[in-house]
Amino acid sequence: MKRHSEILITFSSLVFLLVFAVWFAASNVREAVESVTVVYWTHEDDARTALEERLIGQFEKLHPNVHIERVVKSTSEMLDLIPRAFAAGKGPDMFNLPLEAIGPLLAKGYVAPLNPDAVGYPSLEELRSTYVDGVFDPVTIESAIYGMPLEYTNWCLYLNKQRFKEVGLDAEKEYPRTWEDVVRLSEMMVVRDGSVLKRRGFDFRYPFYLNFLVPMVEQLGGSLLSRDGKEAIVGEDAWVRLLSFMRQWGPHGLNLGSPTYRNARFCFAGDDATASMALSGIYQEQRMAKAESAFFLKGEWMVVPFPQFEHAVSHVSACTYAHYLMVGAGAPEATREAAWTFIGFLLRHSEEYLAETGLLMPTKLMLDSPSLEVVPYHQVFIDDMQTSKPAYSGPVSSAMQDLIARAVERVMLEGVEPAKAYQTLKSAAQELLDEGPR
Repeated sequence: MKRHSEILITFSSLVFLLVFAVWFAASNVREAVESVTVVYWTHEDDARTALEERLIGQFEKLHPNVHIERVVKSTSEMLDLIPRAFAAGKGPDMFNLPLEAIGPLLAKGYVAPLNPDAVGYPSLEELRSTYVDGVFDPVTIESAIYGMPLEYTNWCLYLNKQRFKEVGLDAEKEYPRTWEDVVRLSEMMVVRDGSVLKRRGFDFRYPFYLNFLVPMVEQLGGSLLSRDGKEAIVGEDAWVRLLSFMRQWGPHGLNLGSPTYRNARFCFAGDDATASMALSGIYQEQRMAKAESAFFLKGEWMVVPFPQFEHAVSHVSACTYAHYLMVGAGAPEATREAAWTFIGFLLRHSEEYLAETGLLMPTKLMLDSPSLEVVPYHQVFIDDMQTSKPAYSGPVSSAMQDLIARAVERVMLEGVEPAKAYQTLKSAAQELLDEGPR
């Protein structure tokens, strides 16, 4: 009887330990599921920060097991830090980057493939059919999709009507149609203190050369790559003419602008504007409405199409581009799933993104939305998209843009002859294309 009691006690103890172990293991699993943190890196934008922080609060109430840690960095920091962070094995769980910067990350396997169910679609086919044709091409590898577009836009030319009036011009009638017009008008509007520019007529969106400079080259008959993608910097005459134009624009020529000055899109609005014209996307309207509300409401501004060269051989507008939300391949599975779920949640608020931040998501419904109809000059952007191409995105896109930047800076800031700068650019770009990403 005693032996039987000892066996029963031992058995009961084992059962208790087993139950406790199972409970403890289940508790640990449940705790792991309940405490997912998604670290989200994104570029600075006050309007988007306010919206996304509100949406994060809503998402976390719906998903109490998920915490979103939103980390804001400048655009230049994002372009520089994200590749280095992933190379060091410390990349964010979730991030967003412009189209031209994502190719190298995809090529190196730093990005996780999208889970359509997590973002709210039964299949990739259903997802693609909802969006504008081709928008997923830059983030598709062997039928897998690696990013969701947060915004979609192109650049047109914003004008400050007051600055036109000050030099006796009616912006509605005398806005620039050609790059030669841009030069002529800028010469009329520029204000200098010695060689220092106190006010510019226009200036470019340095250093985003893939977005605006490559289309200018295409207007002249050149291209970034050959049709088969094997030759870089195609069309010597077009590239030399374009580099000559940039040299004339800079301090070694007419001294109308330079990469050393603040981006003109931050300077063209308001009574104290230090630029009269600037390239930007449809999102600029919301930013202007917040920063220069009186100027915005008075309608002392307008938007016109991307200029063309007088003797252009092709009508080409500024590139269309998108910022994509992506998930790091190195994140744990539960974190990746939570990140894609959060991305799907954000993108279901497209109307709020347009109304509060000016960001246009490229769904077919949004391009036909009544919300877009009330955005001033929206049709200018839509029309220019018809003669636009997507910005180049590939394994060497970031490095290619850096090479173009160096060529432009050499002719504008160092006085290098355009033909010589072209030869250096051609050689370096071809080597880069042949060897691939490093």
